[in-house]
Amino acid sequence: MRVLRPYPNIYAFYDGRIEGARAHAAGPNWLDDGAYALGVCVYAVIDGEEAILYDTHISLTHARMMRATLEAAGVRSIRVVLSHWHDDHVAGNEVFADCEIIALDRTEQALAANRVALENADPPIHPLVMPNRVITGPTELKVGRLRVELRPAEIHSSDGLILLLPDLGLMLAGDTLEDTVTYVGEPDRLGVHIEELKRIREWGYQRILPNHGAPDIIAGGGYGPEFIDATIRYLKKLLHTRIDMALADQDLSTFVAEDLAAGAIHYFAPYEAVHANNVKQVLAL
Repeated sequence: MRVLRPYPNIYAFYDGRIEGARAHAAGPNWLDDGAYALGVCVYAVIDGEEAILYDTHISLTHARMMRATLEAAGVRSIRVVLSHWHDDHVAGNEVFADCEIIALDRTEQALAANRVALENADPPIHPLVMPNRVITGPTELKVGRLRVELRPAEIHSSDGLILLLPDLGLMLAGDTLEDTVTYVGEPDRLGVHIEELKRIREWGYQRILPNHGAPDIIAGGGYGPEFIDATIRYLKKLLHTRIDMALADQDLSTFVAEDLAAGAIHYFAPYEAVHANNVKQVLAL
C-alpha cells in the first residue's frame, strides 16, 4: 500500500493497479477482481490530533496499516465516515470498532440487508461492524480547525455520501466518480444519477479525489470539474446504446475517445470489462 500526500491535511492510502499482482487469492474473488485490479484509495483528513477516515479499505490488513500510520503521525482521535455500503469500502470496519463510524441511514439499511452476503463473501467481511452514528441528511463536522460537510448524492449507489472540505475547495467523491468510467450498479436509476451529477457539478468544487482513480493524478492533487462532465457524458451515451446499437459494440477507448483526448479521464485497460458489463446492464433494462 502506498501512502500519498496530495495535500498537507490529506493522507491517501492507495493500493492496486499492479500488473500481475493479486492481494487475496488466485481464484475469482471480489477483492482482487474488483477493487484491487482497478486500484482503490481511502482518504484521511487530519488536523492536529484529529482525523476523519473516509471508508475503511479492502481488508483488515489495510485498515490496520492506515490506523498505525495515522497514530504514528500523532493522531489520537479517529472518526470514520462511510461513503456507501459496498464491500471494498467497509471491509476494514472492525479495526475501527472503538471509533465513531458515521453513515447515512440508507447505508445502515443496505449493510443490514446485505449482511449475510458480505459476511460470507470471498474474502468474508466477518464480523461486519455496523455504523454507530446514523445521519439522515447533510451534516457538518469539524476535524481540528477544518470544516467538513457530508452531503448525500444518489450516484453509483442510492446511499452515496460525499465528503466536502470547503476550506480547501476539495471534494472526496467516494464512488460517485471513477476514472476511467463509473461502475453501473443500479442501471434502472441512471437517469437519477445523471441529474445528481449535474447537482454536484453546481457545488463548484475545483479539485476532486475519487476512491478509484489513477495514483499519479491523485498524488498530484486530484481531478478537475471536467471529471464530472465526462461522467455525465458517459452515462448519457450508455443510455443511448438502447437506441443506437452500434454504440454498444464500441470498446471503451472508442466510446470515451473525446474525453480521453481532452484529458478529463485516463485510459486504464481493466476498465474495458467494467464498460462491457455496464453496456450489458443497460441493454437488459
